[in-house]
Amino acid sequence: MRVSTRGDYASRALLSLALHGAETPTSVRDIALRTALPQPYLEQILLALKGAGLVRSKRGVGGGYVLARLPEEITLDQIVSAVDGPIAAGDFGEPHADGACDHEGQCVLLAVWADVGETIRTHLQSYTLADMVARAQGNVAARA
Repeated sequence: MRVSTRGDYASRALLSLALHGAETPTSVRDIALRTALPQPYLEQILLALKGAGLVRSKRGVGGGYVLARLPEEITLDQIVSAVDGPIAAGDFGEPHADGACDHEGQCVLLAVWADVGETIRTHLQSYTLADMVARAQGNVAARA
C-alpha cells in the first residue's frame, strides 16, 4: 500500500487545522499558504473530508473550515480512507472460503494480502491528529 498524494495532503490540511485552533474557521487560502499545498486541489480534498464528517465549513466573512471532531478522535486511517477509499494492500478481493480457489496459490496469497491490509489499517488507527500535533510541537518522540 502506498499513501497517495491526496492522503498526504488531507493529513497535512487537518494537521494544520489542529495546530492552529480547531475552533476558529480557517480559509482554504490560509491552509494552502501554511502547508504549501495547491489551493484548487486542497478545495477538492476538503470537500471529501467534509463528506466524511471530519471537517465542517462556514460560509461568508470569517468563514472557512474547522475540525468536526476533537483531534483525539480523528485517526490517520479515517483521513486517508476519506480521500482514498478503503485501505488495502491491493485490489485482490476477499479470500475464498472452503478452499474454493480458481488458481494454485490464490487462496493463500489472498489471505496474506488481507492480513497485510488489516495490519496497515490497525497501524494508521493508532495515530490520531492529537498525536501528530504533539509530534509537530516536539512534545513526543517518533515511534520506532
